[in-house]
Amino acid sequence: MIRTSVAGALADRRRLPTALRAVLGYYADTGIFDYGSLSLKSEVDDRTEAMVADVNARLEEALAEEFGHPVSFDYDTKLILPAQLTLGYVYRSARRQAPGDPVTDSIADGVPDVDEAALEHGPAQPLSPREMVVRAEQMTRLSIEALIDGDMRDAINDDEFEDFEVDFDADEDDLRRVAETAQGALQSHLDGLLESMPPVVEEAYQWAVDYSEAHQDRDDYFRDLMTDAEAGDEDAISAIRSEYKFADYEEDPPTFADREKALPYSKTQYARVGVLYDGMLDLYRLAGLDIEPAFAKSIVLAIIGAQIWLDDVDDYDDDRREGQLTPVTAEYLLAPDAEAGYRHVLDITEQYLDLAGEHATDADSPLTGIAAEYIYRSGDPDVLPGSL
Repeated sequence: MIRTSVAGALADRRRLPTALRAVLGYYADTGIFDYGSLSLKSEVDDRTEAMVADVNARLEEALAEEFGHPVSFDYDTKLILPAQLTLGYVYRSARRQAPGDPVTDSIADGVPDVDEAALEHGPAQPLSPREMVVRAEQMTRLSIEALIDGDMRDAINDDEFEDFEVDFDADEDDLRRVAETAQGALQSHLDGLLESMPPVVEEAYQWAVDYSEAHQDRDDYFRDLMTDAEAGDEDAISAIRSEYKFADYEEDPPTFADREKALPYSKTQYARVGVLYDGMLDLYRLAGLDIEPAFAKSIVLAIIGAQIWLDDVDDYDDDRREGQLTPVTAEYLLAPDAEAGYRHVLDITEQYLDLAGEHATDADSPLTGIAAEYIYRSGDPDVLPGSL
């Protein structure tokens, strides 16, 4: 086994594959070398890609009916990563409890059984390893549909259609028609699934959606703050610091404790993206699956870190031009100069992803810890002003 110091040096070599650098980086930080997590990741990727392909096939039927000819459709989204990590987490746990492999060639479908009391009291009775796998696969299918549906809704609301891919020459109007048809078909199928399950499932899902939409309703207010801050208004700058960077939670989030709530941008980014994955994890709990608090924290922290480090960093120029307040644009307004803004963005990202990795280790989920490393090593902060 190589020394952790050597692993750390190798992890910093950009010519190596990012996945390998993530494994080495996680080993350098924790002393845990779990190369088998790459095999688990590949397995989970293949199985969730098959689930997404099933969704796309259903949407292609709706698009063929809408356009009067066959349509090949794909939708590019990164938002299913937490569902993939949760499925891998359950696979790992089930395999440790089973004498044989409870993960079979066929992927379970159908509606999972639901334990309505599980959110408050935990699973009523332990599931067998095979039951764990079946319910996790069923709930992953539902979660993937819900996450894609939410992402499509946001894209339509923002008039962003570049992720809707079809095999014909489509102009902007065609792409809007594609997007609305696909999202409508997905919503219809998702509504049918939720109606076939106890009301508590839809309530858990809707709670997360409503929480997130309440944050989105403040978007115009935050845009106005950013415009005023750009003009040098000290009151607006102070408001960004107190109401956006260090905003107080009106109610305690189910997953976060004091350490997570104290992170910069915790409340606003939890409402922006984190709460949706809290809601997703509640669906797995309702299916009788034991989701440890440390694992839930690692998932939510990692997805917030990814939002900042991958999306907000990459979109900095566009967001600054369009007046979109994000943790990245906010830091450049709050910092005394570009170099300080750059350092602050790096520091905040590392706080989220390092803590995500720490909780992943506590939950015995090296795949999630490696995913946090992968997110960090996939970022390109050199696009930001003040980069060194």
